[in-house]
Amino acid sequence: MNRYTSHHFPAIRLVLNGRRKYRVVRTVRDAAETLISDWPSHDGEQYIIAVRACLDAYYDAVPAIEVREALIRAANEEHIPHISVVC
Repeated sequence: MNRYTSHHFPAIRLVLNGRRKYRVVRTVRDAAETLISDWPSHDGEQYIIAVRACLDAYYDAVPAIEVREALIRAANEEHIPHISVVC
């Protein structure tokens, strides 16, 4: 796999750290960066599953849409508001 190709999936907007900070996630890389850099808590079962899904997607073991689904479950676990973005 070429690690520099983006794995696209339907964009999702996350509201992190209150109303002023939000993040639009469009790729597996965006999801991984958000989970590692911006996530409020680095524990939780769904958080770990989402991070693993990102790694699996980088190695083409799972499709990018599974990363999106895992990210949504992790956001729900942390009570992070999210909405699908129509581009």
